[in-house]
Amino acid sequence: MFNETLDIKIPDGKVTFHQGFFNLEESHRLMQSLIKTIEWTQDEVVVYGKRHKIPRLNAWYGDDGKVMKYSGLTLEPKQWTKELIEIKSRIEKVTGTNFNSCLLNYYRDGKDGMGWHQDNEKELGKNPIIASVTFGEARPFQLKHISNKKLKKVDIPLSNGSLLIMAGETQHHWKHQIPKTTKQIGERINLTFRTII
Repeated sequence: MFNETLDIKIPDGKVTFHQGFFNLEESHRLMQSLIKTIEWTQDEVVVYGKRHKIPRLNAWYGDDGKVMKYSGLTLEPKQWTKELIEIKSRIEKVTGTNFNSCLLNYYRDGKDGMGWHQDNEKELGKNPIIASVTFGEARPFQLKHISNKKLKKVDIPLSNGSLLIMAGETQHHWKHQIPKTTKQIGERINLTFRTII
């Protein structure tokens, strides 16, 4: 099923990357379907007292009652679509984890991005497993250690159809981001599957 599986060697965390987890035909089909069927929104967050639209479209899907709170937002889950269930089932077999929620981000071009952050919301528990699926344009996924400034930044190109899994103490010790770029690049959809406790 996989073209390549890599254990990304980092201290204080566990990251595994499956390149080609979904083949090109599957990736194209699923991406086009997600663009059309997902109820995309562009939420606003408050930063230093000012409201800003986040630089991407997003959506929150999951089991009933699995509410997510971050950056002052409260996201009520929408019901799983058949495509999301298909993707979720595939990654659950590999991770051995039952996911009950998913945050979707739609990066329309290089102007859309995601700043440095941790997926460390209390609803996710102590050492959450985050499974991140990418469809569309490859974008660099960057990790930096929070306290050890001697460690170099880790750069992983998240390619079409890939699966990245963060586990262990990763969210305690590392931040991650999808940087913006001025390059002319195509659209990308990212799905991060989570377990709300």
